[in-house]
Amino acid sequence: MSATNGRPNGQWYPAEWPERIRALAAGELTPVTPRRAATVLLLRDRAGAPPEVHMLRRRASMAFAGGAYAYPGGSVDPRDEAAGGGTEGAGGTEGADALGWAGPSRAAWAARLGTDEATAQGVVCAAVRETFEEAGVLLAGPDARTVVADTSGPDWEADRAALVARELSFADFLARRGLLLRSDLLGAWARWITPEFEARRYDTWFFVAVLPEGQRTRNASTEADRTVWTGAAEAAAGYDRGELMMMPPTIATLRRLQPYATAADALAAAAEQDLAPVLAQARLEAGEIVLSWPGHDEFTKRVAP
Repeated sequence: MSATNGRPNGQWYPAEWPERIRALAAGELTPVTPRRAATVLLLRDRAGAPPEVHMLRRRASMAFAGGAYAYPGGSVDPRDEAAGGGTEGAGGTEGADALGWAGPSRAAWAARLGTDEATAQGVVCAAVRETFEEAGVLLAGPDARTVVADTSGPDWEADRAALVARELSFADFLARRGLLLRSDLLGAWARWITPEFEARRYDTWFFVAVLPEGQRTRNASTEADRTVWTGAAEAAAGYDRGELMMMPPTIATLRRLQPYATAADALAAAAEQDLAPVLAQARLEAGEIVLSWPGHDEFTKRVAP
């Protein structure tokens, strides 16, 4: 892995942030309402070492975090929140707008994520849908105990492209194939909200999941120019050397993966992770900007006037 960016410790700080922070402090900038989003730390075991995580490098041309390493993810599709509950169990769903669902209930997810049930459904759907759209991995199966073993082939690619283009809703995609979303294969890991002074804001839930047996990742995203499987410790070391650029949520979630010996251990530990939202704070001290993320002192940055 290599993506030298010239920034100390690989931190991602856009050049326009100081100006926008000062504008916000002066009351000249109205914060944008963040869009709900989800991203997934997809894990797999390896012999004699801690698990690997699947990461992609965003194209340098991207307006948001170009050149930074991240995980598959994206915004909630409003249709994911609106889809009605479908029949759970073998046989899939009933009705074109019914969402096949297995695992913890929507109410249980709402309690875990700190949201209402519709929002929780949308966020969980976004996590599963975006993982399929950007990595070709689908956390779904024909019943509550099995997972699709192979998502390769032109028919799968046609459906994936239709999902990306929003020509096909995720509920209809699952119904067409007689599949249930396996919410039990996800574990909520963290929640970060883009700072108020950013032009593009997201309220993002981070999840962990284990790569299903038989499935393989691929770079299916037009937003990424590279994908890689890497150990959390190796990726964090690359960031610390200034070789890999990452946004604060990415490196923070990587560091929290490091204690776990297997992918299953990390998934089991998800239930204990703190989901209190992390939101950057910026203040002016004698004209100097002090930017910090509560609970994450390593990201504190001072910008002289």
